[in-house]
Formats: sequence, C-alpha cells, structure tokens
Amino acid sequence: MTTTNNEEVPKHKEALLDIYSTREEIEDKFLDPSKITGSLKERLPQPTGWRVLVMPWTGPKKTKGGIILPDESHDQIAVATTTAYVVKVGPLAYADKEKFPTGPWCKEGDWVMFGRYAGSRFKIEDGELRLLNDDEIIATILDPRDVKHAI
Repeated sequence: MTTTNNEEVPKHKEALLDIYSTREEIEDKFLDPSKITGSLKERLPQPTGWRVLVMPWTGPKKTKGGIILPDESHDQIAVATTTAYVVKVGPLAYADKEKFPTGPWCKEGDWVMFGRYAGSRFKIEDGELRLLNDDEIIATILDPRDVKHAI
C-alpha cells in the first residue's frame, strides 16, 4: 500500500496515483463523472455500433442534514438509479435517420435517464459503467439530483 496525505491507498488505486495526486482527487473523479478527463477517459471501453457508454449517478453518501447513509442504503440507491452521465457514444449511435429523424437524443457530457434494467453493467476501479443501446435513453435531464429514485 502507498500512503498519501497520511492515509493508506488500496493497491488497486495505486495506478491511479500516476494520474491523480491525492486520494481525495481520485475519489472526486468517481463521485462526479463529469470530471473524467485525460487518460482515465481514454482507458474506458469505446462503445461499438449504436451503443452509448454511461456512468450511473451514485447519489450522495450523506443526507442534507449530514447523516451518513449506510453502505446498504447507498447500494440500494445505486441499484435503483436510472440516471447517468454520458461518457462516450458509439460511431453508429443515432445514425439511423428513420429511427431518429430529429437527430441524436443525447451526446457526450449529457445527463440521461434510462430503464432500470437497461444495458450491460460492468465495474471499473471504484465505479460502475453501463453500455446502453442508443434507443434505451428515455430522457435527458439537467441535474441527476432532481430525480428521486424508487427503491
């Protein structure tokens, strides 16, 4: 284990220290997917065909009043989430002019909504990504905190 700021960093995060300088900076990248930049984004899978790569919003780890949510509660919210940040869009996504006559439904950097069980899930470092088909996006939103998830 490596230490930064007098805190131990788990071995699987050590590689990230080459990109980011502090543990807080590493965690910040995964708590706010809009801050994914540089080589981390380049290392993520490139969606093929009509697929869209999204990072589901994980929600807050504590309430507005400062109460820390237990991991179980936070995990339930993460499973129930139907909002995500669009990380990458495949080369054929939204190319079908008959299916999408008004153009793309979303682009990289948008916050979107999708069906609870849509897409293929997989994990990276400390986060989860999903590969969705372009037609599984059901809405774009400005802020994922505006959407309340049913558990």
